[in-house]
Amino acid sequence: MTECCTPFLRTTIHEKEAAELSETFRALADTARLTLLSLIADRGEVCGCELVEPVGLSQPTVSHHLKVLHEAGLLERERRGRWIHYRVRADRLEELREVLAPRQAVSV
Repeated sequence: MTECCTPFLRTTIHEKEAAELSETFRALADTARLTLLSLIADRGEVCGCELVEPVGLSQPTVSHHLKVLHEAGLLERERRGRWIHYRVRADRLEELREVLAPRQAVSV
């Protein structure tokens, strides 16, 4: 028996993976966090103190959002003295891209 439709996604997401992914996407489903991730990705590495002005939020609020992104596995952080520097985890973003990548059409 032939399937009527080709699945859109490359692979099926199972329950455990879906639960983990939903936490990551929940972290990204915030304007401030998505903006912060974009700023960090654009700069390669940035001190948390440099992110307050570009997003127009207080330092404690920015720190909270950075913590959420870090706990979701989207950022790496390194303490240097009293400051924390952040980098995007490219491997984690690649995982998200792979999960959402469409299945390649099969040529006949």
